[in-house]
Amino acid sequence: MEINLTTPALLFPAISLLLLAYTNRFLTIATLIRSLHSKYKEAPDELIWGQIKNLRLRVKLIRNMQALGVLSLLLCVVCMFVIFAGNMPLAKVIFGISLILLILSLGVSAWEIQISVRALNIQLSDIEESPVKKK
Repeated sequence: MEINLTTPALLFPAISLLLLAYTNRFLTIATLIRSLHSKYKEAPDELIWGQIKNLRLRVKLIRNMQALGVLSLLLCVVCMFVIFAGNMPLAKVIFGISLILLILSLGVSAWEIQISVRALNIQLSDIEESPVKKK
């Protein structure tokens, strides 16, 4: 496989958008954690505690997603420098590692989404079990 200077640069927009999406998820969860923390301090509740534990795991996963994405982007830049320096075998290895890190970031993202969906299903389960009585 031949790569040139533009090959790793092709990942820049994709990785940048992923990092923006990851940051938005983090900010949303941080706001929710702050809200639940206040509610828990006012009136400790096991349900709120469970939600906070779930959100803590999701924050750790998002941190890992962001770290893997940033490392992928960093290695793309290093790869471009190595290509510029003329060391194609090393550039191919670095670019391959960058792609693997991006795959891992996306995998962790899928895991975090699954946790989020499970949490929403648990939250909605009490509504499904007790339908509203019609008048």
